Parts: sequence; structure tokens; C-alpha cells
Amino acid sequence: MNDVALDGLSAFPLTPLSEDRFDEGAFRANVRRLAAAPVDSITALGSTGSYAYLSREERRAVVSAAVAEAGDIPVFAGIGGLRTSHVQQYAEDAQAAGAAAVLLAPMTYQALTDDDVHGLYADVDAELSVPLIVYDNPGTTHVTFSDDLYARIATLRNVASIKIPGVPADPVSARARIDRLRSILPSGVTIGVSGDASGAAGLNAGCDAWYSVIAGTLPDHPARITAAAHAGDAERASALSREWQGLWTLFAAHGSLRVTAAIAEQLGWASRSCLPRPILGLGDEDRERVAGVLRTLGIDGRAR
Repeated sequence: MNDVALDGLSAFPLTPLSEDRFDEGAFRANVRRLAAAPVDSITALGSTGSYAYLSREERRAVVSAAVAEAGDIPVFAGIGGLRTSHVQQYAEDAQAAGAAAVLLAPMTYQALTDDDVHGLYADVDAELSVPLIVYDNPGTTHVTFSDDLYARIATLRNVASIKIPGVPADPVSARARIDRLRSILPSGVTIGVSGDASGAAGLNAGCDAWYSVIAGTLPDHPARITAAAHAGDAERASALSREWQGLWTLFAAHGSLRVTAAIAEQLGWASRSCLPRPILGLGDEDRERVAGVLRTLGIDGRAR
């Protein structure tokens, strides 16, 4: 298995569309901004990257473009799909394109049992030669992981990180949650927090990584939050996160995908209506709210 660090700030870029086609030029430009920031890794085809809406050929093009533009920054690739055989194909394509690790969320139409989910990871793990990140995103996939399921899956050969939902806001409760996970996971399996409003809290509680939506478009401020937390300055990390409370409020109201797409469109980094239909972007009134928050934060098209 490749020796790649699964910690620090992992940026999840959009996969922008233009007239229902992958906007490769806009995507490549964004990945170059991320690499220059820099971030610790770039995760193409996460939920922010709309992987579930893309064909195999489109996914292959996205990963190839990310690897080509990322330079020395490792690229992780989402490989989620409804059928195990399809997931294995996506994993094969991602590895062939140069992905340093793969990210797998269990997608489903019919409800999955814990044995179904474990079986998916076991079947995919058996054919991998790169690290596997377990993607727990119940708000999108409607699959909920128990701690027992985490522990079972984490013993698989290539599992190297678990991306968890946000931690409790209370620092003591957050630390207890991460300590609990440490006690059941094999040593060497990193824990990454998601849910950007919880990024600072998760890092302060001891998470190794922040798998961040907003860092995939605006990486500089999340990088400062991450650096402060990793330096042990929890107060500064929390204060920096509070500076972006306006964005976190928009995320809570409209979902991070729609808001992040509106930001990219507002800054001229993606075409209007860059999300895959039937997902509609924000309406004019909410777009103006997004623009107002960006103005308050002093962000314009020159920002990375």
C-alpha cells in the first residue's frame, strides 16, 4: 500500500458543469488554486464533487485532471456507486489515473444492513493497492455507521482513515467522542472530521484530518484554522472558525453543496448553474445573501 499521509486539510472541490458537460477548464483552474494554497490533499469526487451524478467516463476525466494539476499534492478520489462491481471499476480507474487514495461512501436505494456495508468494503479492499478512506455521510447516503461497524471495517487491510460526521460542540464531549473512536480503531487509522462548522471543534478534539467542503473552493482560511489546531492553539482555531459563522449559517440553511456552488459562480470560477440537474442552484435572493457574506469576509475573485 502506498505510504500517504491521511491527515491535515483535505480540500473537496466542486465538479463544475457547463451546459451539462464537465467543465474541465474551470475544474483544472480550481485544482491549481488549491495546490498553490497549499492544502495537504485534494479529494476529487467527494459529495461536493457530485460523484453520484457522473458517468464512469466523466469520473475518469475528473480524477485525471486533478492529478495532472495537483503537482506534489496527493489526490484522493471518491469511488462510491450503487453496485459493488461498479465501485470496483471506479477504484481501478482512480488508481490507474494516479490517485493516492480512494474514498468510499456506501450508496444505496434499498436499505443496507451492516453486513451489506461491511461486505462492500471487504470486496473493494481486496482489490486495492492504495489506502481506503471510509466515508460516513449519513445526511447524503442515508446509511448510518455504528461504532461496531467502524471497528469491523477498520480491520481491513487498506483502510487507513475514517471520515466521521461533525463532533459535539462542547469540547469535553467532542474529546470523549474522539477518544472513544481511538479506543476501538486500529492504531494508524486516522480520524477525519467533516461538516465544516465542526472543523475546528473536531481538530481541537484530536482529529487528524479535516475533510473540508469549503477548502475545495476557498482554502486559505481553513488552512489557517487547521494550522492553529495542529499547533495546539484551540482558542485561535475556534476564533477563526467563528469568523466564518456567516458561511456556516448558510450551509445549515441550504446545504454546503449549493452554497459552495454559488460562491464559485459568484467569483467567476464556474458557470451559472454549475450543478448537475435536477439539483437547482440557489435563487437570486439567496445568492445575494451569499454575495453579502463574501463581501463581509473580504473575499473576491482574487482570493484563493
